[in-house]
Amino acid sequence: MNADTHPTPTLLSRMRADAEAIFRAGLRAVDPLAAVHRACRLEQTLLHIGPETIDLTPVDRILVVGAGKATAAMAQAIEEILSDRISDGLISVKYGHARPLQHIRILEAGHPLPDDNGLAAARATLALVTAARRQDLVIVLLSGGGSALLPLPAPGLSLDDKQQVTDLLLACGADIFEINAVRKHLSAVKGGRLAQAAAPAITATLILSDVVGDNLDVIASGPTVPDRTTFQDCIDIFERYHLNDKLPRSVQAHLQAGAAGEKLEPPKATSHARHPVHHVIVGNNRLALEAAEKEARARGYRCLILSAQIDGEARIVARVHAAIAREVLASGRPITAPACILSGGETTVTVRGNGRGGRNQEFALAAATAIDGNAAILMLCAGTDGTDGPTDAAGAFADHTTVARSRQAGLDVRKHLASNDAYSFFDALGDLLTTGPTGTNVMDLNIVLVCEE
Repeated sequence: MNADTHPTPTLLSRMRADAEAIFRAGLRAVDPLAAVHRACRLEQTLLHIGPETIDLTPVDRILVVGAGKATAAMAQAIEEILSDRISDGLISVKYGHARPLQHIRILEAGHPLPDDNGLAAARATLALVTAARRQDLVIVLLSGGGSALLPLPAPGLSLDDKQQVTDLLLACGADIFEINAVRKHLSAVKGGRLAQAAAPAITATLILSDVVGDNLDVIASGPTVPDRTTFQDCIDIFERYHLNDKLPRSVQAHLQAGAAGEKLEPPKATSHARHPVHHVIVGNNRLALEAAEKEARARGYRCLILSAQIDGEARIVARVHAAIAREVLASGRPITAPACILSGGETTVTVRGNGRGGRNQEFALAAATAIDGNAAILMLCAGTDGTDGPTDAAGAFADHTTVARSRQAGLDVRKHLASNDAYSFFDALGDLLTTGPTGTNVMDLNIVLVCEE
């Protein structure tokens, strides 16, 4: 197809349907209920958790705690496996992500900004694991969103302090590694402190990863994992983004006291050695990408997975993906059409405007400008949790006709980009993907389809 010709509406409709089907295949592969069942099984008194086997014969009580958008489904699986062997439990999930549970209490709380419900859940969780004894088993369930959903400020800090800091970090374009390093140093439960409180009980943590590279100390800010960062690292992060003057004074004082050695760092590897914690990743972005690839091949596309570790500024990463799509049409490299190019990870957005949107919608909007007027290229950029930023959309579709259609609708794509207002742009075009809460969370999937008529 030449660049000055356009695909038929039928072709674009088929590509759009294919993209959504490919996305949903990725979701099915990381369903938390199925993922926990794959990782755990009970054989009489032996509980197998990944490569570990725990004999439940000497165990007095099984306590289940956790936090994250996907932990309701994870808890449901644990209940199906252990049933009334569970003595007590409590998990914190995002509003709208709850499921009926029989043995584990569930609290809904705020995300991405923590709220009072999350604070109550964190206090109750810490109390529950602190009461654990040597002959108890503590099972911890973690998924994306766990940091915001388990917000227990360190002594001397308030929930409002943490809300202000979270808001600043989300808006400045800091990545999840930087955000969670700070969260750990402002918390009474993160950075290994939850495991420290549970000791000497046996502790096993099941994790659905939403972090590039599956770093255990970053996922949900690593409440059961030794910390590798320092108070000074946090100070450096705020200096890097020129945020020092915007921080609450209590936070400034807390970090300075920590850097001076006047406050304890989160537990490090040496302090965890006496009470090891078993960690098992039950699902991640790579599993979703592999399932998406399989679905795309079944639909007749040649496939290329770029990476499950995509990060960086959303609009810059989007233009790179668009360039690869254009190269497929121009030279048949790196693969020939019909092509499906897949990637996953988590980009960031530096917020300069006051519009609505999320990183996936911004990704799609930036990509639309880079594929405008080309042949048949369609992208779907969406979060696997079903909520992109503070919106009800998972993400958005963009194709080579998006910019032209927006002009006909009286929209200015560059103004919407400048104001970080991708949501209203795609909403007006009918190009948002709305799934509702998916029950899982393994970061984002980017699906690029390239066809020739």
